[in-house]
Amino acid sequence: MRYPQGGGLTAERRELRERLRFEAAAGFARGEDNAVIAHQLRVSVRSVQRWRRAWSVEGRDGLRSKGPASLPLLSDEQFAVLEYELDKGPAEHGWPDQKWTLPRIKTVIGRRFHISYTTKGVSVLLHRHGWSWQVPARRAVERDDAAVAVWVKDVWPQVKTPRRRSGPGWSSKTRQGSR
Repeated sequence: MRYPQGGGLTAERRELRERLRFEAAAGFARGEDNAVIAHQLRVSVRSVQRWRRAWSVEGRDGLRSKGPASLPLLSDEQFAVLEYELDKGPAEHGWPDQKWTLPRIKTVIGRRFHISYTTKGVSVLLHRHGWSWQVPARRAVERDDAAVAVWVKDVWPQVKTPRRRSGPGWSSKTRQGSR
């Protein structure tokens, strides 16, 4: 089971799923049908079928959690070294500006640890350790808020394309025929 944040199940969620599997095992022992167990536990019938197959081969041990789906490639000690490298800044690693991007961090990981990550993998790694994307702390010195407000009020309505109307009489055929 995957989540938008990129991680798998947390330890608590794995324990919950394991308890569900053990409840299903009690239903198996009572001879209940897969569909009934799935309905009671609010899971898919397919999951119950898979659990029943594991239970019939290995018993209750076949339903135990096997731990996280994947372990991170960088250890906590290596991630601490990576944080030290990131604190040095992109210029220290050969980039002309002070912006860290996922591809740049991926390159630093490859150079420093000889480990290949995907860009998405770098994102997951950083989020797993509490990092998130950042917004600049200050606005550009040249910014003129009054000029921006005037532009939004006066210029933008003229530039913006009008919304297409819908409803009776607004189709292109009707408008062409009414001329």
